[in-house]
Amino acid sequence: MRRRMWGVVAATTALLGGTVLVSPAGAAPGGEVGVVALPACPVVFGHGGYPTGANPWDRDQVRQPHHPKGLAQQRSWGAGGVEADLQLTRNGTKGVMWHNTTTNGLSGPRKPITELWWATGADQLKGRTIIRGPYTGETVYTFREWLDSARANNLIAMVELKGEAKQSLLNSNATVRETAWKEVIAPLSERISRQAILIYTRDAALKPELDKRVRAAGLSAALSGFPTWVDGIGWEEPPPAASGNHASWQAALNRAGSAKTRMATSWTKDFTGWLKGKCA
Repeated sequence: MRRRMWGVVAATTALLGGTVLVSPAGAAPGGEVGVVALPACPVVFGHGGYPTGANPWDRDQVRQPHHPKGLAQQRSWGAGGVEADLQLTRNGTKGVMWHNTTTNGLSGPRKPITELWWATGADQLKGRTIIRGPYTGETVYTFREWLDSARANNLIAMVELKGEAKQSLLNSNATVRETAWKEVIAPLSERISRQAILIYTRDAALKPELDKRVRAAGLSAALSGFPTWVDGIGWEEPPPAASGNHASWQAALNRAGSAKTRMATSWTKDFTGWLKGKCA
C-alpha cells in the first residue's frame, strides 16, 4: 500500500510562474489540485531607522540614505524607492539632505541646521562628515545632488520636508520666503519629467503651503503615490530582530492581494528577503 503524502499544504506546494499549486489536505492521490495566485510583489521603499523612546538622538546611528553610498546600498537590498529628509540652511539658501534638527552626528560644532550657511563661515555645513554609524565619513549632499544620485540608482525619490524648514519657508520676510521655496520647488521642476519624485511634510503649518506651491508649479504628481509603512515594531539601536515585523508584513501583503502596491520599511534587506516566495 502506497504511503499518503497529502497531510499538510506546506509540504505539497510548488511555485510555478507566480502561482502556487496546492494539494488540499486529506485529498486522495490523483485528486484535483487548486491553483492559488501569489500576491503581487510591492515596490519597496527603504528608510534608515531612527530610535524611538527617550533621547533618541543619543542613540541615533545616522542610517538615513542621504548620500550616494546609502542610495546604492538600498538598491542592492532590493529597494525600488527611498525615503529621505530635506532641510534648509540659514534663510532658506540651500536645500540639504539631513534628518536631525541639528548637526548632531556630523563633524564640527553642534548647531541647528537653520542657523548655518551652506558654504560660508567657519562652521559652514558643506564639507562636514558623518562621525558614527555605518556611513561614517560620508558628507552632506544638496537636494539636487541627492535627487540626481537617486535617479542614477533607478530609485523613486520620496522626500520629507522637515518641519524646521518653516523657519524660512513661512518667514515674514518675503525675500527669505521666496528664496527658500525656490530651493524646494526648482529641483523638482528641473527633474520630474525624467524621474519619479514624491514630496510631503508632517508639519501641519507647512503642509497647505507645500501642497499649494507644488500644484501651482504643475507638479501634482509629486503629491500622490506614497507607500504604506508596514513595519509593526519601532526601530532601536541596536536594531531589533526583523521577525517582530513578520505579522504586520504578512497582513500588508494579504491586504494588497493582486494589486501592485508600494510599501515602506526600515528593514529593507530583511523585508525583501522575507518577500521571496511570498509574492510574484
